[in-house]
Amino acid sequence: MEATTVPLTLHPFTVTDAERLLAGEVDPTDGWEGGYAFTEEPELIAEYLGAVRESGDPAPFGPYLVRRGADGAAIGGVNLFATDDPRVVEFVFGLVPAARGEGLGTHTVVAVLALIRSVGAEVARAECEVANLSARRALSTAGMLESSRTGESVIYELRF
Repeated sequence: MEATTVPLTLHPFTVTDAERLLAGEVDPTDGWEGGYAFTEEPELIAEYLGAVRESGDPAPFGPYLVRRGADGAAIGGVNLFATDDPRVVEFVFGLVPAARGEGLGTHTVVAVLALIRSVGAEVARAECEVANLSARRALSTAGMLESSRTGESVIYELRF
């Protein structure tokens, strides 16, 4: 299931994508802007493949590529996580440095929230570091509210 806003698309990561990247095979046609690739996060890829082998395709949970709408370049990633409470979906996101400062973080969060809402969840939750002001701004601008905080991280939630 893809989620799209005008400037970007969340494209579900596939087993083929994961196996290829885990093997270190980054296809130049992937269009990774700024040199970022999920190969920099092998634990995420291995975790995804383990979940697929154990339980089948975890969709709508798991990793997504964030692709810029104008040229299709992969500019980051999102990961959706199921929780013990089926009404709550957690997510994390990140964009390549070259794509920052264009409002694409907010568009990414908006697309994620639409995806989470479409699967019937009642609460979306995201955690980020206190020092990550751009992520915090994107979460807030997209309508999420701070629900708790530790010395190092802030939890944001949105109830649908």
